[in-house]
Amino acid sequence: MRLVADMIRGMEVNKALDVLKYSSKEASRRVEKLLLSAIANWQAKNEGVRLEESELYVSQIMVDSGRILKRLRPAPQGRAHRIRKRSNHVTIYVDSKESVVEENLN
Repeated sequence: MRLVADMIRGMEVNKALDVLKYSSKEASRRVEKLLLSAIANWQAKNEGVRLEESELYVSQIMVDSGRILKRLRPAPQGRAHRIRKRSNHVTIYVDSKESVVEENLN
């Protein structure tokens, strides 16, 4: 998941969606869905602004570890090996380039 997050960090939103769509990594499908959700949330908060004119980009993306499911796999001679099934939490921040320029001017 962190490899996919590093690929799109700082990218413009449409380009990031294209990269995620054609990536062969399994995690890219989940990050693509999350990015679409972040774009929809941005549109809900900024109703008067058109998406095409706002120049959205991925300002931050963070991947933190989530819970770990611990399972046992049988091994030779009566032993057992522990298998850790990992999950994670991904946080995406999208922002428009216009708002960053305005903040820097003030």
